[in-house]
Formats: sequence, C-alpha cells, structure tokens
Amino acid sequence: MKRKDLKKRINYLCGELLAECIAMAQYHKKDNLRDVENVMLSIIRMQNDWICRLSHIEPRNTRLFFKKLREDMQKRTDEVIEQIQNL
Repeated sequence: MKRKDLKKRINYLCGELLAECIAMAQYHKKDNLRDVENVMLSIIRMQNDWICRLSHIEPRNTRLFFKKLREDMQKRTDEVIEQIQNL
C-alpha cells in the first residue's frame, strides 16, 4: 500500500472517530462536554502523530516500521473507542 493511500485511511478513520464524538456530544448530557473535547483532542493528536510518522519512514527497517505503526494504530484506536463508549 502506498503512503498516500495509508494517509487517506488514517484521515478517514480519525474523521469517523471525531464524528462519533460529535454525535455523543449532541445526543447526551452537556455535563460531559469537557470529556468529549478531551477525547476529540486526543484523536487529533493521534492523527497528527501517525501522519508525521508516515512522512518520516526509517529507510533500513521498513517492514518493522510498518508493523509497529499498525500495532500502535490498533491499540490507540481500541482505546479511543473505549473512551467514546464510556462518555
């Protein structure tokens, strides 16, 4: 997969997570608005981190680099989904 396509997938994934946060803010109590904002900020930071990492690939260990990136993406995505569910 090309880096360009991977960046598009990252942007799509983070966009969907942000949309879930916005939906939670609209349909639930306004009391947890600060928590929703914190989750949204973590999603944006996560997206920026992944895009930055993709822009600076280590030339020697590309296979290991992408394996680590995939594992980090899966772990962080699961954490964010859990945070959204707990809002």
